[in-house]
Amino acid sequence: MSAHCMLTGAQPGFGNRISHSHRRTSRRFDPNIQRKRYWLPGDGRHVRLTLSARAVKTVDVIGVEAAVARIRARGVKI
Repeated sequence: MSAHCMLTGAQPGFGNRISHSHRRTSRRFDPNIQRKRYWLPGDGRHVRLTLSARAVKTVDVIGVEAAVARIRARGVKI
């Protein structure tokens, strides 16, 4: 699964693991990505969105229609 959020654009961050001896090795900070299925009344169908946990809460506040409009405005095909 791709670690990108369709709504917020959240993607992995990169940094270093630092051991007790202070050796540094690279690591990756992945966003909490979930696949959610929503009913889209305007289209009369379900849509499956790949969202971060924060974006799921945003969809709860603004509604699925507005969220899909924002996703389409970013140029993502649904």
